[in-house]
Amino acid sequence: MRARKWLAGLFRRLKSPGSERPAERDRGAADLERTLGHAFRQPDLLVTALTHPSAAPPTEPNYERLEFLGDAVLDLAIADLLMRRFPEAKEGALSKERASIVNGRTLALKANEIELGARLRLGKGEEKSGGRDKTSILAAAFEAVIGAIYIDGGLAAAQGVVERLFAGEIGGPAAERDYKTELQEIAYRQFRTQPVYELVATRGPDHAKRFTTRIRIAGRDLGLGEGGSKKQSEQAAARAAIGQLTQERVGHG
Repeated sequence: MRARKWLAGLFRRLKSPGSERPAERDRGAADLERTLGHAFRQPDLLVTALTHPSAAPPTEPNYERLEFLGDAVLDLAIADLLMRRFPEAKEGALSKERASIVNGRTLALKANEIELGARLRLGKGEEKSGGRDKTSILAAAFEAVIGAIYIDGGLAAAQGVVERLFAGEIGGPAAERDYKTELQEIAYRQFRTQPVYELVATRGPDHAKRFTTRIRIAGRDLGLGEGGSKKQSEQAAARAAIGQLTQERVGHG
């Protein structure tokens, strides 16, 4: 608690007296807070988290320090979530799953989902060069927002936001076994072709969506899979297809 107060005070001291921009700070902030599930008690932290270095005068902080903090908080929050989801999983599998989530590409995609790009404060050069769509900037801003939430509300608040945003990205039954890769090899051996995945249904509210995927090989429907993300539903569909093909092989054996 004392460390968080010190960090919050440091960020406040770094703000120059006339650097607050209420219109910029408030634009879309309420929508973003609803998406995150966290209302900032210190709104300036969110402004800083969305400020690219190119948009910050020398006396005004940008997102870089919050990005540094958010990177560590994300690692911890995802590790904690994985440990609770998969109590029997080995360290290697947990590390692999965490790495598939805490990386620039995945974080940039998550930033796009919550529309961070549109809310960034960019300098003119970055604006002209398409900074709002750059993977590195989106990922950094996402980490900065998590860092800001940690300072504003503590570890529990940050973990809650991470869990809400990433619950659907955590691999389900296929976390330690890549059924899609296995099926790709089987399909090539047996049919000399590749599996085709088709998203056939999406249901549920934004925070708890369920996806259903159909899988075909050589024109044959071989099953459906469901999961909390497209990735999970495809893995589940591949698992069903492997089961079907294995059953057929045994039946003909």
